Amino acid sequence: MKSNRPVNLSMGQVLDVNLKSPVAIASILHRLSGVIVFLLVPVLLWILDKSLSSPEGFAQVQAIFDSFIVRFIVWVFVAGLIYHFIAGIKHLLADMGIAEELQSGRLAATIALILSAIGIVASFVWIVL
Repeated sequence: MKSNRPVNLSMGQVLDVNLKSPVAIASILHRLSGVIVFLLVPVLLWILDKSLSSPEGFAQVQAIFDSFIVRFIVWVFVAGLIYHFIAGIKHLLADMGIAEELQSGRLAATIALILSAIGIVASFVWIVL
């Protein structure tokens, strides 16, 4: 007799199953991008506050942005925002009944991944380079 009890899978087994589906990849990246945006908003708000506080603060922020690491962190935020926005639109469309079946959901996830990749590469060229 086969048991219907839940099976505990190792992380490798979970990733092996989930990394084959564009829908699973899109879902995992949507959650990850949300965490990235959530964690970096306070940092960027602090930078904005510093830049608006005084002319000296603005000069300090300009000097900070000469660093590659700071521009890279800003790019990570923008990349997360781009992906989260596009995947959010995909989820809103699915909530309205558009592309919620299996095949159309896979197509929507693939389109979201491609559009996000284009936007993320463009933002990398704009911010980092």
